[in-house]
Order: sequence, then structure tokens, then C-alpha cells
Amino acid sequence: MAMLKVTDLTVNYGMIQAVKGISFEVKEGEIVALIGANGAGKTTTLQTVTGMIPSRTGTIEFAGTDITKVPAHRIVSMGLAHVPEGRRVFAQLTVLENLKMGAYTRKDKDGIEETLKEIYKRFPRLEERKSQLAGTLSGGEQQMLAMGRALMSRPKMIVMDEPSMGLSPLYVAEIFKIIQDINASGTTVLLVEQNAKKALSIADQAYVLETGNIVLSGKASDLMNDDSVKKAYLSE
Repeated sequence: MAMLKVTDLTVNYGMIQAVKGISFEVKEGEIVALIGANGAGKTTTLQTVTGMIPSRTGTIEFAGTDITKVPAHRIVSMGLAHVPEGRRVFAQLTVLENLKMGAYTRKDKDGIEETLKEIYKRFPRLEERKSQLAGTLSGGEQQMLAMGRALMSRPKMIVMDEPSMGLSPLYVAEIFKIIQDINASGTTVLLVEQNAKKALSIADQAYVLETGNIVLSGKASDLMNDDSVKKAYLSE
């Protein structure tokens, strides 16, 4: 079953067409990677899917429901969470306060506490630093916090925008391992990532986006061995 189905999506910034009628889907339980150069339309696509910016044309279906015109906060409560590019933690709030912000659409206090325990189990460093201001964390720790905050909403699916950006190689490896663990625990993942080699190595399916168009799609393992993908995105 398609957890997410995007059909003929077009997004404009003023007169500029950033996304040009793209269609793709993410099946339940998959990791799907969306790769491409800067300015290809990857972030715009994610922001449109999660209701942060409006589409001009096309439809977005999540778990069988049309969410094309649904506001972002309602999309979160339906089970679709977003880890934004640049992490966007609340720097002046503590780690714990940031995590609780992730559960703002939930009303089940006991359930929220249970989820918090699960987050601390997955990210022990966040528990160690729960009283620390988020702005004082390292980049890798802030990325973990952004992921933990999204997971606090108990999503069926999580979209992640450039989770490895600006991180040391050690943290990059750790973040990708966490993404795989999140997926293995039952959460579907749509991943936008400049580190194409890493993204394709953990994804089931992948799409290549160029100047607002999907130019290639297929099994991630096949794209990893595609000469044009190697040349454009996988060369050292």
C-alpha cells in the first residue's frame, strides 16, 4: 500500500516554477530517497507534502486520504512528521522542552511520557542533556533532537531533509544507523539527502530530481550502479 502518493505536483515561487508536475510514491515500511543537486526542488517537495507551502496543481495523498489542502498542524496529527533542513531546534528551550513541543498535537499525557522514555532509550545523549539549552548542543546532537522531536508525535511516516548536513563523518554514520532503526521499528521514511551514496545505501527505492523534474527512478541499489547517477552524484 502507498503510504504517500504524490501526483502531478507543481509548486511555484512567484513566477518561478520550482517543482514541475512530479509524481512519486512511498510504500508503507519503505525508506525512499529523493536525491539531486542544490536547487533541484527537493526541500520544496517535502515542504509541500507536509503542508508548509501550497501546491499550484496536483494531489498529495497520505494513508489513502487527500491532504493537498490540509494545514501542516493537522498533517502532523494524522501521522506525518517533518525533520526540517538545518534542524530548526528551539535554541532557547531545553532539550526536554523541545521534545515536548513535538507532542503538541497529542492529548494523551501518559502516552507522551511513554514516548519520551522510548526517545531517551533511542537517544541516550538527549536524556543526559535534557536540561541543557538546545542551542548549546553540537550539530549531531541537535540533529538527534530534531529527529526525537518529530518522533514524539508518533508518526506513521517521517520525512527528513538533509539529516547529515554539516556533520562529522562519525555523526553521519550514527544518524544513518538511527534512520534505519527508526524504519525497522515500523516508521516509513522519505529522505532528502545530498550524501547520495549514503542515502542510496539504506533506501529501498529512489528518485532523482533535476530542476523540478524527476528524471530517474527505481530500486536504490539499481540507481547506485547507474552510470549517469554515479557520474553526477556518487563521484568522490
